Amino acid sequence: MTDGRVPRLIDTVAWVRIEKGRILCARPRGRHTFFIPGGKRERGETDRQTLVREIEEELSVTLLPETVEHVGTYEALATPTSAELVRMSCYTGDYQGLLTASSEIEAVAWFRYADRAHVPPVDQLLFDDLARAGLLQ
Repeated sequence: MTDGRVPRLIDTVAWVRIEKGRILCARPRGRHTFFIPGGKRERGETDRQTLVREIEEELSVTLLPETVEHVGTYEALATPTSAELVRMSCYTGDYQGLLTASSEIEAVAWFRYADRAHVPPVDQLLFDDLARAGLLQ
């Protein structure tokens, strides 16, 4: 943004689940873009509480809170011309259950680094770090 306005902050948490060099992404119903699974805090929630709740709501699995670890925080405009800045605090963690799209998620997919263009700018920053670390194919 170059017009001098301060962008509105959208503060989120995300679950970084990598298997076989691919990262788990989800596409909410009615949206065209895939995202790293997660979401926004409800009043009074910690990052860990938000993450556990959001992942259960989106993917029908239970994150094991004792395994949740912070791996990085990223910030980027929601889109290149957006008035919204997204902050995404990323966590890994083990889970129980079968990964299944919930009623609010239309599709899940395992993305490679080559799929980077299909996620929002803040997610692209995570993709870049994971690729540099050799974790994303």
